[in-house]
Amino acid sequence: MFLLPGKRKRLLSDRKLLGNWGERHCEKFLKNQGYAFVARNFACKSGEVDLVMCSDEGALVFVEVKTRRSEEFAPAQAAVNYKKRKKMVSTARWFANQYKLKGRLMRFDVMAVVLGEKGPAQIRHYKNAFIP
Repeated sequence: MFLLPGKRKRLLSDRKLLGNWGERHCEKFLKNQGYAFVARNFACKSGEVDLVMCSDEGALVFVEVKTRRSEEFAPAQAAVNYKKRKKMVSTARWFANQYKLKGRLMRFDVMAVVLGEKGPAQIRHYKNAFIP
């Protein structure tokens, strides 16, 4: 992922822009790994999930993306705490009920993206990051 210096500076100065950028790159990363896109930023009364993908085994994969400028203080994936995991599970169940996918295998992944001041962005994919 090559970024022009001006674009990187803009991304690093705007948290919302950086988060959206990270989500798009994670979606592209997963598609290159054979996942099929289902939904982006799915929200309901119980919460929000950044990406919903379908694995090649047919599992619904609910992905939380954490994009950071650096991991100086804590790893990005550490931000997916108990409260966030609980909301993701509740949102996933609502999604499955809404689209009549109840009983389908579900998985919860976390992806960490670190852009940094220079060099390529780092993307880490934690499959089965937690089990409800």
